[in-house]
Amino acid sequence: MSDNCLVIHPVLHRRDAARDPQGRLQEARGLAEAIRLNIVHGEAVTVSRIKPATLLGGGSVERFARIIEENKVDVVVMDAALTPVQQRNLEKAWDCKVIDRTGLILEIFGDRARTKEGVLQVELAALTYARSRLVRSWTHLERQRGGLGFVGGPGETQIEADRRMIDEKIVRLKRDLEDVRRTRLLHRQARQRVPYPIVALVGYTNAGKSTLFNRLTAAHVEAKDQLFATLDPTMRGLDLPSGRRVILSDTVGFVSDLPHELVNAFHATLEEVREADLLIHVRDIAHGDTEAQKQDVLSVLKDEMSLEDMAEQGTIEALNKTDLLDEESLEALINRTTRPDSLAVALSAHSGEGCASILAMIDARLSVAWETVELALRPTEGKMLAWLYNHGEVLAREDTEDHTAVTVRLSPENLGRLKILQKSA
Repeated sequence: MSDNCLVIHPVLHRRDAARDPQGRLQEARGLAEAIRLNIVHGEAVTVSRIKPATLLGGGSVERFARIIEENKVDVVVMDAALTPVQQRNLEKAWDCKVIDRTGLILEIFGDRARTKEGVLQVELAALTYARSRLVRSWTHLERQRGGLGFVGGPGETQIEADRRMIDEKIVRLKRDLEDVRRTRLLHRQARQRVPYPIVALVGYTNAGKSTLFNRLTAAHVEAKDQLFATLDPTMRGLDLPSGRRVILSDTVGFVSDLPHELVNAFHATLEEVREADLLIHVRDIAHGDTEAQKQDVLSVLKDEMSLEDMAEQGTIEALNKTDLLDEESLEALINRTTRPDSLAVALSAHSGEGCASILAMIDARLSVAWETVELALRPTEGKMLAWLYNHGEVLAREDTEDHTAVTVRLSPENLGRLKILQKSA
């Protein structure tokens, strides 16, 4: 039986001005439901002045205490970042467990991670978070253990011992993660020897990345109408309309106020985004906060991952879930995305509508850097000619008795492979 849960979204004007409070509350409810909490009450409450001790004002704390008692609430989700002191004081006032937004997201990640790397990353993030909250667990800071009091000082306090143990675990986890990263580096180097461009799907959680991934690659990645359904990166080969092959990567979804601990801990997972030749920003265009969600994603790409150029220039927008739009909104969206200068595609990953267009745009964007070369091939170089047809775009061909003149467009990676083939010929 799941725990009864109260979800509170504090509306902090300085933070939430661009977002719909009810939309934020709904997102918080979705996060709580993702770990199977039974929500008995949810509410967005305006906080005009933050109280250092409890975040909420005294009247709100008392009112929620009555709701908690009446509904037999086991856990309260505060959709905000709480200080350790605020968390402890609210637990005392309400006599139940209180977790903040960071703790909730960590719970979800801990519940969903499957690969060795994912489990290590979640554990590292959880320990980093817990280290800052030891004051919440230990109120007996004066209690001491170890030492005799006259050799080497008074000994270490309980909180110091726990912090030391956590630090030792963090060091071990970071060492294990480095091993995982080295393995991933070897995999990337292997891919570079048969170089295919990498196209990474990024976007807000529950925007439909995994559904689009499955639609394009005929894969079977778990795709649910649920926040953070995908935590571990998945990669599949994908053939584009031109015949060129790329690697498509499905990544973890972003979210507003992404815990800093998770950005650091999931560095290895996000390296697939860093290595990408092209990003596909999948957006839930039917969501009321779609513009604010877009800014959240761009903020992480630019500020946390230093991908300013990629975020601004190397990105295609996949405006997903058009099947949920009304006719007027859909028509306006199609008019906007069909302009010659548009780098956005209106589509429905659920129905497949527009997916051919996104493949064509990926093809076109990856071809921007292609170079045109002219070659004169001997009659004995039939294999080379066949290779050019398979790996490039032959623009012109003229056959004579002693050679075949070919004008062909090649991607940078295939141009490099051509030079290797010419040297070995």
